Amino acid sequence: MHSLLNSAGRVEAVVFAMLLVAFALFLFAGPAFAGADATFDTAETTFTGFLEGSGGRIITILSLVGGIVGLASGRFSLGQIAIPVGVGVGAGTGIPIVTSTVTAVI
Repeated sequence: MHSLLNSAGRVEAVVFAMLLVAFALFLFAGPAFAGADATFDTAETTFTGFLEGSGGRIITILSLVGGIVGLASGRFSLGQIAIPVGVGVGAGTGIPIVTSTVTAVI
């Protein structure tokens, strides 16, 4: 019984220490401003340009070829048609939607 009470006291001490650390982090945290950093602008521009341009078309064509091969193998599934269409729509319109959402001023 004594060891149970002793471990309960340790748990309370650990919880108290964690709360103290959390409060100190909250107290000394600096402000963070969205959109103020331009670290990944070059990578984001390159990746977005690739997916909206030839890269998106290549991905869509490869997906369509995979669907056609699946159809030619004799197993028909609606997913073999729907997935390439979804990939094409995602590459064509999804990238600008995500980009505008990420860069929006909230």
